[in-house]
Amino acid sequence: MKNRVEELRKKLGMNQEDFAKAIKVSRQTVSSIETGKYNPSLELAFVISDFFGESIENIFIHERSGENEKE
Repeated sequence: MKNRVEELRKKLGMNQEDFAKAIKVSRQTVSSIETGKYNPSLELAFVISDFFGESIENIFIHERSGENEKE
């Protein structure tokens, strides 16, 4: 799943540490979300969505494959 968290965070002039404090997670969690190594829980996705004032769909982009493949 791709996301725009880094783009939106940088647009606000925030570093990962400040953003992490604002949404009450670790800086490592923010880094993992931004690099796509971790998909946030639905609850955290809503927190991020509310923070940026964007819909979840505008922040987290689910790319569907042509077939139902298991990874």
